[in-house]
Amino acid sequence: MHAVEVNFDGLVGPTHNYAGLSYGNVASLSHASSHSNPREAVLQGLEKMKAMHELGLEQGIFAPHARPDINVLKRLGFTGSDRQIIEKAFKADPILLRACYSASAMWTANAATVSPSADTLDGKVHFTAANLNNKFHRSLEPTTTTALLKAMFNNDHYFSHHCHLPDQGFFGDEGAANHNRLCDSHADTGLEVFVFGASSFNNALPKPSKFPARQTLEASQAVARLHQLKPHSQLFIQQNPVVIDQGVFHNDVIAVANGNVLLCHEQAFLNQAHALDEIKKAYTGEKTLHIIEVPTQKVSITDAVSSYLFNSQLITLADGSMLLVAPQECQRNLAVHQYIQELILSDNPIQHVRFFDLRQSMQNGGGPACLRLRAALNANELNAVNPAVRFSHDKYDQLVNWANTHYRDSLTSNDFADPQLLTESYQALDELTSLLNLGSVYPFQQQ
Repeated sequence: MHAVEVNFDGLVGPTHNYAGLSYGNVASLSHASSHSNPREAVLQGLEKMKAMHELGLEQGIFAPHARPDINVLKRLGFTGSDRQIIEKAFKADPILLRACYSASAMWTANAATVSPSADTLDGKVHFTAANLNNKFHRSLEPTTTTALLKAMFNNDHYFSHHCHLPDQGFFGDEGAANHNRLCDSHADTGLEVFVFGASSFNNALPKPSKFPARQTLEASQAVARLHQLKPHSQLFIQQNPVVIDQGVFHNDVIAVANGNVLLCHEQAFLNQAHALDEIKKAYTGEKTLHIIEVPTQKVSITDAVSSYLFNSQLITLADGSMLLVAPQECQRNLAVHQYIQELILSDNPIQHVRFFDLRQSMQNGGGPACLRLRAALNANELNAVNPAVRFSHDKYDQLVNWANTHYRDSLTSNDFADPQLLTESYQALDELTSLLNLGSVYPFQQQ
């Protein structure tokens, strides 16, 4: 059966801010305490969705989370009304409060791991929300992420949802940001390549020394088991710990895959020649597997991280060629831009490039690939998806109007002391659940 890849892009939440919360993420740290523009951020994301839709691609919408997270503040000992809790938290620990306001769920590549039905023994599409336990502000996400996924993919005949992994570092899971799939077509059985940063139990494997390895081997193996992956559809390789220490906090900052193409930096993986040989041996497709290694002499790790070249989306167009969806930072970086021009003129499926302004997301450490969760779906599965989360021109117009109505054009650190921001955010999301037919997925709707 024919299948298509659907990109479910995260809507940027109303409390989008720069708090420098993500140690190991160079962009996040370097823009800490800058003022943010939530309205501009959500509109930039919607423009990218619209452009993908106009290319004839299936595009989906992933709702943001409710912020601030009042319930976690209550668990941490703050009492009273919502207004009193915010006032007390701002006075006692403003950094903690900003973490509870974080709109980091916008980066849906970290939301979950998705395995298509062609790869699974039971023939269902499997979803496991990431526990994201390495960072406090992201560890607040998995329960709501699971609720959103169940509201989007609400058909037990086609979709199987799993609880996120245990909430501690041994099973640190950062979702699809460390997961690639190689295949002849989206309908074919593919090779799911899980990339881990370190092992919790095997001390013989190296670890980064400066920044944390957020994805563990044990987490990746557990997800593969939960998803009932066919034995020949799974492979586990280790990311190079040296590049993690240079700001490559997820595999999707150093590699991107689509179809029969893997675009990666030559320093992406530990013992790279051996790792790539394993991928070649495990790949069972009939098409030629294109592994494109970007040389350090052409694109340094520093340039790769600052431009987010590898955090570009790689998508297949109707004619079979591939498009690199890159942030404008790739256009502004001389070395990276020159390499991209060489790439699209070379003998490989990547023949086109488009650059997008995603500055609001980029400054917080997330590029085009971070903003989307991919799901390969056959026709029956696609028809079973909640139709209200599928992108259309009408939906675009509705969401632009919704964002212009509810979002502020500027947020600074002092704004988080304003309880009105909570009211505005909750009102926006309450309306959004109606627009996307999600039901009562947020805790504030269930009280």
